[in-house]
Amino acid sequence: MHAELICEETSVAARDFHNGIPRWAEALIAFVALVVALPFIALLGLAIVLFSPGPILFRQRRVGQHGRLFDLYKLRTMKPSDDGPQITSSSDERITHLGRFLRRTKLDELPTLWNVLRGQMALVGPRPEVPRYVKLEDPIWQAVLAVRPGITDPVTLRRRNEEELLAGIMTDTERYYINELQPLKLRGYLAYLEARTCRSDFKVLGQTIVEIAIGSGR
Repeated sequence: MHAELICEETSVAARDFHNGIPRWAEALIAFVALVVALPFIALLGLAIVLFSPGPILFRQRRVGQHGRLFDLYKLRTMKPSDDGPQITSSSDERITHLGRFLRRTKLDELPTLWNVLRGQMALVGPRPEVPRYVKLEDPIWQAVLAVRPGITDPVTLRRRNEEELLAGIMTDTERYYINELQPLKLRGYLAYLEARTCRSDFKVLGQTIVEIAIGSGR
């Protein structure tokens, strides 16, 4: 369905900076994408099991809209382990060979469409964070968490190589993320939300697809 027609239906509603792609459109897109992706998820799941024994899916608790916790689903890209930091760099030894390919092409995020279908996430919105790094009492976090987190957003597109950046940090990676990188991301999220429209979200979605296609071909 044409983005212009979808966005027209929201133009008559009360406008605030939280408006994005309508929920019904997101659910429809997520459903169709999941149906199309299921054969690929099945094949990738088989490859994951063959190359790295363990579960096919990676499940991690994240902070959603209004601080509600939910389980985020991805294809597993790392060796099963209960140890290690929750911040991952490209040099992390826990990442499998297949996992590096999945993370580079973003194919590991295909199961996340299930979170969108369930209404826990949006297609476009601030990336969901793990509880450890969220300060619910912080006004900036409260503003960011007023909306559903998303699979992609403008900040994520600009910082697509975040894992490579973290791999180059010679000091404490977690401390750098908390003190330097995360504040930049939060300010970027706020700027995005203040200018957010339905059309801008569709533009971000299109840019994300292009970036994935370009990245997969490298």
